[in-house]
Amino acid sequence: MSHVTKLIEINIFSCYPWIVRGKLKSLEEIQSITAQAKASGKKIVFTNGCFDILHRGHLHVLREAKALGDLLIVAVNTDSSVRRIKGPSRPVVSEVGRAELIAALEMVDYVTLFDDPDPCRLIDALHPDVLAKGGDWGRDGVVGAEIVERNGGRVAIIPYLKGYSTTEIIERVRN
Repeated sequence: MSHVTKLIEINIFSCYPWIVRGKLKSLEEIQSITAQAKASGKKIVFTNGCFDILHRGHLHVLREAKALGDLLIVAVNTDSSVRRIKGPSRPVVSEVGRAELIAALEMVDYVTLFDDPDPCRLIDALHPDVLAKGGDWGRDGVVGAEIVERNGGRVAIIPYLKGYSTTEIIERVRN
């Protein structure tokens, strides 16, 4: 994560550089943070995604996810991971840019990047109380659901906002 933290623009006149940088953590750092939070009785919410071209649909999911607990952890796919999932023309925005944008959101507590094909390793390491996903995923399509439920947590599907997906936005721009 340190390579991302170092690439975040630092400007002493900015209102947020230290706050944003403080939200970007490695998996190991977030494990420690979540273990301490759980020991204090806090509820951990986890979500993940590409977050390429941040839009209102993303904000809706993140806002609703935060309302489900005390700490919202967001795992952002690396550039190579996005290419494997979405194809060679994606991502539009680099992993550094996407991580900074997500970290700058007030409802997000911590951000980490992941290069795995799915978030199972992170979910298994963090033991979130809630796994939140946007409504474009059916319950059966939520990767990691069985891990969360096996550990006593639950899956929350947040209703999808029609017309707000990165793929739809890219298609509208092309046309």
